[in-house]
Amino acid sequence: MLEAWLDFHRQTLLWKCSGLTAEQLRVRAVEPSNLSLLGLVRHMADVERIWFRSRFAGQDVGWLFRSDSDPDGAFNDTDAADPEQDFATFVREVDLARAAARGRGLDETFIHPRRKTELNLRWVYVHMIEEYARHNGHADLLRERLDGMTGA
Repeated sequence: MLEAWLDFHRQTLLWKCSGLTAEQLRVRAVEPSNLSLLGLVRHMADVERIWFRSRFAGQDVGWLFRSDSDPDGAFNDTDAADPEQDFATFVREVDLARAAARGRGLDETFIHPRRKTELNLRWVYVHMIEEYARHNGHADLLRERLDGMTGA
């Protein structure tokens, strides 16, 4: 059931971005914010990758867009980014996240590397649903600003 809710939120983000040009996807919310629809997609690709693959499954993968010197790289580097490539990356990371969790129990645990606390897969799903819900709200406002479209 948690996977279904998470998939709903993943699809909502893609729906909020559908039918827009590359330039529209790059439009910032309002100065000085770096928030854009493309930035949200890039950010969520990173979040999928780190929570499911790196933290939960223990895979040796790093961030895609952010770095120690630029923790907001997913949002900062969108002017020259290729939306088609970034959306493909997002879809690939979602598929890889699903694979990392497939067949695993919700009570399976891991140690968060920075917090040094034990978390389980259930917590990751809930956290990801919260993360998407928050950012899909941002996406809704960004999309409404671009062309007036609103909705779930």
